[in-house]
Amino acid sequence: MPKMTTTTQTHLSQEGAELDRREFFTRLGLGSLGVAAAGTLAFYYQFLSPNVLFEPSPIVNAGKAINFPRGSVTLDVDSAIYLVHIAEGFFSLSAICTHLGCMTAWKPELNMIACPCHGSRFNREGQKLAGPAPKPLPWLKTWLSDDGDLMVDRSVTIPELQFLRV
Repeated sequence: MPKMTTTTQTHLSQEGAELDRREFFTRLGLGSLGVAAAGTLAFYYQFLSPNVLFEPSPIVNAGKAINFPRGSVTLDVDSAIYLVHIAEGFFSLSAICTHLGCMTAWKPELNMIACPCHGSRFNREGQKLAGPAPKPLPWLKTWLSDDGDLMVDRSVTIPELQFLRV
């Protein structure tokens, strides 16, 4: 083995220190590229995975007809419908205001449906009485199931004055 002089040893130790620094920055750069690649792959996965909205069924089981006394207007907040029982029979209305889509509220002391957002007012049959709403509240398809439950389809509007007689 050849004998090294002190200048050769100093030169090798400086090369080793320089190599360690270079190796550190190389690893830092490759690590940064790896993190960027992993982030890019995560965004690609999110982009390519299906974006499905899980919405509840438009068909609502409102319950037994005997639970709704004659003259009642019942709001189902979860499904945004009114179930109305009058002398002619049952019908249901959408509880969403036709102006900007706010949830309306039944005001029994005024005998009307009112929109708290912009002041539209509707009568018990959904006809517009006042306010900026351009149309009346839509009537929704209502029927009686085989079990005797009132069913409402929120996706199907029907012409006014079609009552479900029970």
